[in-house]
Amino acid sequence: MITLTKNAVRALVVAGALAVSSAGAMASGEGGHHYVKQDWSFAGPFGKFDKAQLQRGFKIYREVCSSCHSMDYVAFRNLGQDGALGFTEDEVKAIAAEYEVEDGPNADGDMFTRPGKPFDHIPSPFPNVEAAAAANGGKAPPDLSLIAKARAASVGPDVGIEVFNDILRLIWHPLTTYQEYGPDYIFALLTSYEETPEDLKEVVGDKYYNPAFGSGVAIGMAPPLSDELVEYTDGTPMTTEQYARDVTAFLMWAAEPKLEERKHVGVNSLIFLVVLSFLLFFTKRKLWSGVKH
Repeated sequence: MITLTKNAVRALVVAGALAVSSAGAMASGEGGHHYVKQDWSFAGPFGKFDKAQLQRGFKIYREVCSSCHSMDYVAFRNLGQDGALGFTEDEVKAIAAEYEVEDGPNADGDMFTRPGKPFDHIPSPFPNVEAAAAANGGKAPPDLSLIAKARAASVGPDVGIEVFNDILRLIWHPLTTYQEYGPDYIFALLTSYEETPEDLKEVVGDKYYNPAFGSGVAIGMAPPLSDELVEYTDGTPMTTEQYARDVTAFLMWAAEPKLEERKHVGVNSLIFLVVLSFLLFFTKRKLWSGVKH
């Protein structure tokens, strides 16, 4: 068991402060990879989703990601709920109707397809996991519904000693309210494809070199994004980086659709506790003011 003195703890805190900066902190992934902390509209205790960005991200998912990745836990009606993408009820119905959904059985015991409805979940590109794996080199692409939470790597100050890193991160996360390690990782992954270095070609093999990938540097997914791949009609730059930023924001919403509500409740709760603390303090002083101590 490791026992830390007050001076040792103070040294750790100082080391953590020197190890990172508030604007461009480097995050360390599980495989030793590093990626830059991004500026997200939904970050921090008062963060909110950018509805226009979420709609662009959904467009990227529909036109690019949905050919391989499912979103089994997202229903069409979720797109129009409070704190979501800002679609109207009619827009949600129109989006759902663009999909063919398997239903049944009918009176004859047969399955049939019909246009999607708001209560349907977004259809998977494959009928089952086995078919998805067979079509993708033996490994099924992960479902993206919760990917922004499932891919959160270990993040925080790095002083080179694992036990000290763990202690620093216990302090780092609450003090900075930093919870965007999942989105930061996804953004880095989508924008970090590079040509394979000569000395790593044997390691990468027939896969793709991506130094941000958390399980090594060789990833089976081909670079999904490129400049001007998807048309934007609102004047937003049609670049790989912008596409990655938009679809990452959408995936964060999918993983935590109640994020804005949670933060609103959290801030109100903190205000209530602060006011209550003051009331209890002054009540105590009033009640015990005539008692000698």
